[in-house]
Amino acid sequence: MVVVGPHISIITLNVNGLNSPIKRHRVAGWIKEQDPTICCLQETHLSPKDKHRLRVKGWRTILQANNEQKKTGVTILISDKVDFKTKQIKKDKEGQYIMIKGTLHQGDITLINIYAPNTGAPKFVKQLLIELKEDINNNTIIVGDLNTPLTPMDRTSRQKINKEIIELK
Repeated sequence: MVVVGPHISIITLNVNGLNSPIKRHRVAGWIKEQDPTICCLQETHLSPKDKHRLRVKGWRTILQANNEQKKTGVTILISDKVDFKTKQIKKDKEGQYIMIKGTLHQGDITLINIYAPNTGAPKFVKQLLIELKEDINNNTIIVGDLNTPLTPMDRTSRQKINKEIIELK
């Protein structure tokens, strides 16, 4: 859990598919138990018309980017307990990222939720951040599954730090 300020908490989870009702129920229970301000999910594997499957009591604001083939998919849920005003949404048709700009507790916030592909992840993330450069500032929070080991703790003994990862950092 990331604590951004005294009244904001963000949780993020790669759910590896939410087409199973049992899994959706378990994720909804986890969200209620954690009780964050914002919840970011990656790899939802839902289609654009499956928004109703993401409903969690107390979480009416559901923003998502999905792929028609039910691959990838990212979602941002915002708790009804906070007054979030959406100003701008950017997302791709592949369901690899969603960016929202808005105000929360009278302050500006930009949140980017990324699900990077398994191959070429550092290059993908770097290119995406370059594309969104104009939108990124001191109030930007980037979360998600970057599929890139940025620190030694993230790597297995077989994974090496390559030039692309160094550039991304």
